[in-house]
Amino acid sequence: MKKFDYVIIGAGSAGLNARRQIAKHTDNWVVIDDGILGTTCARVGCMPSKVLIQVAADYKRFSKHLEQGILSEQPAIDHKKVMEHVRKLRDRFVRAVMGGMSNWINDEKLIRKRASFVDAHTLDLGDEKIQANKIIVATGSTPFIPDSLKPYSDYLITTDQFFELDKLPSSIAVVGLGVIGIELGQAIADLGIDTTLIARRRIIAGISDPQVNEYVCSKYEQNYNISFDGIKSISEESGKLKISLIDREIFVEKILVTTGRRPNLSSLKLENLELDLKKLDFCNKTFSLKEYPHIYVPGDVNGKKAILHEASDEGNIAGINSVFDNLKPFKTRVPLEITFSEPTIFKAGQSYESLNQNNISFEIGEVSFEGQGRSIVKLKEIGMLRVYGDKKTGLILGAEGFGPDSEHLAHLLAWVIEMNKTVNEVLSFPFYHPVIEEGLRTALRDLRSKCDIPVAEFDLKRI
Repeated sequence: MKKFDYVIIGAGSAGLNARRQIAKHTDNWVVIDDGILGTTCARVGCMPSKVLIQVAADYKRFSKHLEQGILSEQPAIDHKKVMEHVRKLRDRFVRAVMGGMSNWINDEKLIRKRASFVDAHTLDLGDEKIQANKIIVATGSTPFIPDSLKPYSDYLITTDQFFELDKLPSSIAVVGLGVIGIELGQAIADLGIDTTLIARRRIIAGISDPQVNEYVCSKYEQNYNISFDGIKSISEESGKLKISLIDREIFVEKILVTTGRRPNLSSLKLENLELDLKKLDFCNKTFSLKEYPHIYVPGDVNGKKAILHEASDEGNIAGINSVFDNLKPFKTRVPLEITFSEPTIFKAGQSYESLNQNNISFEIGEVSFEGQGRSIVKLKEIGMLRVYGDKKTGLILGAEGFGPDSEHLAHLLAWVIEMNKTVNEVLSFPFYHPVIEEGLRTALRDLRSKCDIPVAEFDLKRI
């Protein structure tokens, strides 16, 4: 039986980063993966979705041209060519990932088999068994399909199949309005497809701030076919699906199922280790299992933070901690979540929900982008930003928002939170005119007025 110091199961973002750290210190490792290579992000996630979103945004922008005095007609859209373009760039991103694997992928370091546990140190690969001192389980996640939809599998599309479509269907329902659902659903609708967005609750993209969420929901109701009451019933009729909603019936060619993802655990036979598949008990500092400290579970497989930069960080942390014992834990990054909708939805730092759950006394500074100068100029006059600060000190704690180009506001806020900046300190930073960031300044001034902190004559510090 072959024995290795390290075995990494899964060649996704977490597994590749764990491998990179381990390979700095030893050559006695292998990666096991029997699936399609190229990572979820590059192949079916972050990158192809953003290509489609960009196409949709560019196409929809033509509706503003007449208002701007640009006398052009709305262009035709070729959905087949759109999908060809998406796949062309998708394949480029995948090639970049594969290029990063080229120095080891053909050196018997990648085993194209499926692994399952025999015991805590032994893996069954089907035609052979191997042993490992340390094991990194980074098998990622897969789209979840509710039982109620499974009988209609011929009509269902998940993100694993979506980007392989030759062309978009003429009518589609998007079921599930988390980050993925609202990104793809809005893009499909903006490309002129008959689209209905369906959620079970009146929440979009996991927004926890009730005022931001209600604002976002109301804007989507004004501009899209959307239902927040789920599906009452579903049946097949004349080659289409008939979906009964609370207030109407719709007929669609396809359903895009975006009801979340689930960790890929079932094929690992973790029951042989007497582990609970529904809840892995692991250390959130090292990502090692509590019952088996030599086994690590970074990335989507642990079911906590299914975001690329988080999975990459977790893979690096698991890889380093598997090599060195008794390390001081790494300081995790400030939470940052961005939904590439139009306008952008984001959370930075602590959310409204987490602040309340932790009984933190905080105030809220608010701004509307309706009437904000740069937003008016860009004809993107829509949005709301709410910034949270410690009531006693003015320390900036978090924010949730929805507004034009807000992916940049999200980063600015995450960075000042990382640096433990107060509202007065950030207001002393430069703000150009006219820019979207002036809206952030308005929210910060509103926050400062509500905190128990001194207010200077104006925003500059005295020397």
